Amino acid sequence: MPLSLRLSIADTLTLGNATCGFMAVYFTTTGILIPHLTGSDESGMARHSAATAVILMLCAAVFDLFDGLVARKLRSSPMGAELDNLSDLISFGLAPAYFVLVYGMVADDAHQRVAAVGAIVVLLAVVLRLARFSCVTLRDGVFQGMPSPFGALTVVSIVLLELPFVATLLAIIGTAWLMVSRVEYPKPRGPLAVAMLAWIVAAMGLLAAWAFDAPGGQLLLQTGCALQLVLGAVIPLFATARRVNNFRDNRREARAAQLP
Repeated sequence: MPLSLRLSIADTLTLGNATCGFMAVYFTTTGILIPHLTGSDESGMARHSAATAVILMLCAAVFDLFDGLVARKLRSSPMGAELDNLSDLISFGLAPAYFVLVYGMVADDAHQRVAAVGAIVVLLAVVLRLARFSCVTLRDGVFQGMPSPFGALTVVSIVLLELPFVATLLAIIGTAWLMVSRVEYPKPRGPLAVAMLAWIVAAMGLLAAWAFDAPGGQLLLQTGCALQLVLGAVIPLFATARRVNNFRDNRREARAAQLP
């Protein structure tokens, strides 16, 4: 094959990301939407399918984390960056937006058309964020705006919290705004990457406990979802505080250098 069409190990992981995103849409459709449209009352099936769909999005986030690490350690093909953006669009744009759309169709207090608008906002936010990421060069170690995997998991966490519809919609729109904002988020490298992986594994455990109706599973899931929202709000505050401190240190050094 031509060199430009050969897939590297990192590209294979990226394709795993896209596959997980597509399968999340599949389980959301077959396990939640279709039973609702056909009048089935199998709430257990819907819970299992919702958990499976979110776990698949978490698996997509793991693939997205490792494909970047592998690409830096080994190599990536000329298609690597494009494959990454397209896969992220499926797993962290389409899948969570579709999850919001289906939520608007099956929830008792939801409004389908308004939820559809919220789903479109999420999808367009991810599209704009990925396009900007390809065009804008930032200083090393930070993202501009909430990363799309983190944003997708935050959107899904908002839905799983089962808040009133208006609060859910406002929180989803706020998350979409964070994804296209200029708020800085640190890149998951070193200890932060390990912490992120541990958090994903813990989230999978919480979803499994909820899906199998374990004692306290609902409370554990809601606690994890609430923590995801808190992290989304707190992480940029730490990044901003560090930036302010660096700016102050630079000013002090410049003033000290000007003194005789």
